[in-house]
Amino acid sequence: MRLIFIGTSHGVPEPDRRCSSCILEVNGYCYIVDMGTQAVEDLRKRGISMDNVRLVICSHAHGDHTDGLISFVDLVNWYFKTADPLILLPDSRLIPPLRAWITATEGKPPREGLRIETFCEGAVYEDENLRITAVRTQHCEYSYAFLIQTEDKNILFTNDLCRPSVDFPQIAFDTELDLLVCEATHFSPEDCIPYFDKTKAKRILYTHVNEKRWADTLSRLMAEEHPYECGVAFDGMEMSV
Repeated sequence: MRLIFIGTSHGVPEPDRRCSSCILEVNGYCYIVDMGTQAVEDLRKRGISMDNVRLVICSHAHGDHTDGLISFVDLVNWYFKTADPLILLPDSRLIPPLRAWITATEGKPPREGLRIETFCEGAVYEDENLRITAVRTQHCEYSYAFLIQTEDKNILFTNDLCRPSVDFPQIAFDTELDLLVCEATHFSPEDCIPYFDKTKAKRILYTHVNEKRWADTLSRLMAEEHPYECGVAFDGMEMSV
């Protein structure tokens, strides 16, 4: 499994960091977690066919996690017509304006077969490559962490949290994790350490960070010893899991 970080910024883009988006590539197929930026450009740059995108799933409705959907859905609707991704959104209120935007720009409703659906807590997706479980968090009205499991690997995306003491996902303590990706812009990165230390994670990456705000804290935390590998994700980072 290959993980590509497209956007790792906090709520607004920085000169070298775009808003939240990750691509998981498994057996030649792609699964996109959040789309706060125009991920289509990165797929094209990497030579990844839009036909190979199986799923786009957004953790919550905030714009820094969903704004790229407009360009993605627009292009799938009129240009990449053989592409058939399932788009899973956490709030049904997102769907009518997304469809209305396409109708307004194209002069007609989205093409038949364009799949935009909602999900709730629990098992939300499964195919021959992976399965995804959504875990409710308290960041906003409808927000979720995602446990993504393949035949032999487990990744947890905490996505935005209220704060670790309130809604750090319990599933992180109960599951052997090859990677934990933690968004940490609404609290200090060091607030996570007591919870990280209780997990069964082999490697932990901070993302969705404000480097200007937390540069000193992150540098100190990276220099300390932990029972897991620890680092900070950056735009364009690629890794095998």
